[in-house]
Amino acid sequence: MKAFFEVLEQLYRKVLLGATLENDSHDYIFYLNPAFSDQDCSTTTSSDCSNILDVQGKHQPSSVNLATPSVAPVCLQRHFQMNSTREIMLLQLTVIKVMMTRILSVETELHAKEKYRDIVKILLKSSDIDSKLTCMFQNSDKLLSHMAAKCLALLLYFQLKEKITLSNSWISFCQKNLSEYCESDKVVHCLWMLTFVIKEIFKDTCSQKTEILKQFLTPFDTIFEVFYNSLFSQHFENHQDTSKLINSLICFLELLELLIASRIHLKLHFTCQRMLFLKPSCVFDVITWPIQAFVKRKFIIFIKKCLLCKVGEDLCRGSVPTFMAPDHPLDVDLLALADAVLQAVDLGFLRTLSVYGKPSCFGGDEVQPGCECVPGPDHVILRAASLLIIRSLEIKFQNGASANEMKVDLQRFMSELLTFLKPHLQPSLRSHNLCEWLSRVFIEQDDDMLEAAKTAMGIYLKLTRECEATESLTQEKEMWNHHTHENGYNPHCIFLFLLKNIGFDSTVLLDFLISSETCFLEYFVRYLKLLQKDWDNFFSICKYFDITESKDNVNICCCISSLVQDRSSNQTEPSPLAVLGNHRDAHAWVSWASEASSEPLNHAVMSEEAQATLQANSLSPQRTSQSLVDYETSDDSEEESTDQHLANSRLTSLHQEAMKKIQDTVGTSRDKKELSLESQSRSLVPKESNTPFSVDCDIGPNNIASKVGISYRTVKCFEELQGAIYRLQKKNLFPYNPTALLKLLKHIETIYNRSMTPL
Repeated sequence: MKAFFEVLEQLYRKVLLGATLENDSHDYIFYLNPAFSDQDCSTTTSSDCSNILDVQGKHQPSSVNLATPSVAPVCLQRHFQMNSTREIMLLQLTVIKVMMTRILSVETELHAKEKYRDIVKILLKSSDIDSKLTCMFQNSDKLLSHMAAKCLALLLYFQLKEKITLSNSWISFCQKNLSEYCESDKVVHCLWMLTFVIKEIFKDTCSQKTEILKQFLTPFDTIFEVFYNSLFSQHFENHQDTSKLINSLICFLELLELLIASRIHLKLHFTCQRMLFLKPSCVFDVITWPIQAFVKRKFIIFIKKCLLCKVGEDLCRGSVPTFMAPDHPLDVDLLALADAVLQAVDLGFLRTLSVYGKPSCFGGDEVQPGCECVPGPDHVILRAASLLIIRSLEIKFQNGASANEMKVDLQRFMSELLTFLKPHLQPSLRSHNLCEWLSRVFIEQDDDMLEAAKTAMGIYLKLTRECEATESLTQEKEMWNHHTHENGYNPHCIFLFLLKNIGFDSTVLLDFLISSETCFLEYFVRYLKLLQKDWDNFFSICKYFDITESKDNVNICCCISSLVQDRSSNQTEPSPLAVLGNHRDAHAWVSWASEASSEPLNHAVMSEEAQATLQANSLSPQRTSQSLVDYETSDDSEEESTDQHLANSRLTSLHQEAMKKIQDTVGTSRDKKELSLESQSRSLVPKESNTPFSVDCDIGPNNIASKVGISYRTVKCFEELQGAIYRLQKKNLFPYNPTALLKLLKHIETIYNRSMTPL
């Protein structure tokens, strides 16, 4: 037996290195064939197996006798008694696993790979190894069971690639155990192997993986549906040992995700791929079970990925196409899932979510004694629930609904969502602009945040088209504009909050554009196209942002509130959101606010604008001085730094001139309180400069916010982004052709300059 183990160990070392095997392939089968009969391994005694191995050792092929190593490994110094059989079986399985890995690896030398492939084919034909491994992974020894299951999964995948008929014994075993749910490890092993094989097919780079997966799924199509109904019809509270049910749920959820992914990415059509869409209520029932929070979290994230068509993206080699070919059956199924989500929300789905719980950390969820645990909501749940609702609304609206129906649904479900989110957001959302919820909820997850922003804009564009077709009166349009703010989906507010969160840093936008991990490119292009058509509304919202920030900074809310109460007996004043229709409306809101407290508000606006100017101008040289590309020669670097120095000098002089005029105007306003904000803002306009984005032109009755406020910082950010893209494109470092994007940014520059030009 010792000699047998030595030969097997040296064979393992050779295969591990990918070395070519010189001996005849049949000789190696003697050592790789597991030494047990086709029965439950737990009934095979070690003495019986030892006798078998002793006989094998006496009759081993002389051609495979390998030299004994000079230094015996530590494992050879053990006594081969009760544990010797187990060690030999584990080593046999390890050699088979490594050999299969070598066959599937592109790094293995071709001649060695062909030898390994020949050995495995002989092993499959001559030893009935499928049946032996199927028996073996039912062993009570967990390690032995796991190794057997892994070897069998690799052998199954090998058979599919080599177009070898799958073992009937294994197929029958899986069909029998999946025909109905039972609390046994056999179910988990079957699910694990099925999942493993499908993952390997996904990761394969061959062009025939659709046909391979079709061959693999055909025997299990109806069985999966039976198991789906059986598993989700369980009553969790009736199970004494819930761990087995949880294991089955987690394993089947992973398999279900792969089945749906194969439908989306490989265009296969099986009934088992539609189980979730045909009976979505089964999955939602699990979320209402008294089950651990991590299980509920997995199910919610799974539904979110299905609605976003993001299932299986981590398994697809290469980039996943942003735009996929139309798939009407899939659209119908997504609509059914979206309807199920909205119906669940109507029935109180959000109230069943356990938002608070133990913190999930890499080191576990137990807090050590003496350590302070900061309570807080589970933002993963908040993000997933938010995306579930807004994505479901978008899918429903895309499949036909009148403008009034969409408004009613949007108001109902967004009100439900915001009510759910408000207690968990600290500091709480400000009532004057509920669009901030999106950036607050998704601040820690870029990809989800951009998906949510894109979805909200899709809803806005759909409703805008419907409203433009049915509503023509200015008053109705103003009501519609107020509706977008009231329900937190105005795209301009969402984008401005995004820019504020990143500090108007163009390098962050550049990272988003280059990254393939988010949908920012698609979202940004759609937003820039909207911005071209809806510039007046954007500009008005920017003014509102400026006034709101300045009002918050000087804490004049009480003054304005008292003024509103005094006037309420005579007339009703417009709300900040209701007047955002055009430049004139925004100016009306500025004038109304300034009347409430002339000196404090004027001073606040100017102080705020001075601060904004400092941020926009003094930070720009620091940011642009950092090179975004590697220069081939020092001349290139010198040329760019010179341009930057000139631009920064112009910005500095412009800033100094603006600050001087701001100080002069502040002094004047203290003596002349009767001056309106309009007349003061005119005196603050800087003189003409040569900067590409001119911010120095007067536009008549506009307040100071239009000069160096949010609108200026936004356009300045676009300017810096445009320059960075151009430099990267010039060095052939940009990952795609940005010509269309640069045209959009340039057009925004033109619109901005035109709006800042006096009439």
